[in-house]
Amino acid sequence: MKYIYGALLLHEAKLDINEENLTKVLSSVDANVDSARVKALIETLKGVNIEDVLKNASAMQVAAPAAQATTTSAPKVEAKKEEKKPEEESKAEEDAAAGLAALFG
Repeated sequence: MKYIYGALLLHEAKLDINEENLTKVLSSVDANVDSARVKALIETLKGVNIEDVLKNASAMQVAAPAAQATTTSAPKVEAKKEEKKPEEESKAEEDAAAGLAALFG
């Protein structure tokens, strides 16, 4: 997680997310830095629009409480509509998500 937090700090500071900067951020808090993980994260983040990912994560947080608030007496048809995945997900977003998931595996 510290690698992702470091990348998010760089993003927020509007600095380039690269191996050198991420290593500096992690070293500044006396974290043990694994250069292989740094390289893997940098490669995974290439072509990823972090701002869009953060917006989508915020939307998911808003949707989760709304889904919990639905009663069990609601028709099942409506529940199925909410569970449908958009069919137009781009390949880049899927690759980015898979790459990020691999970091935690």
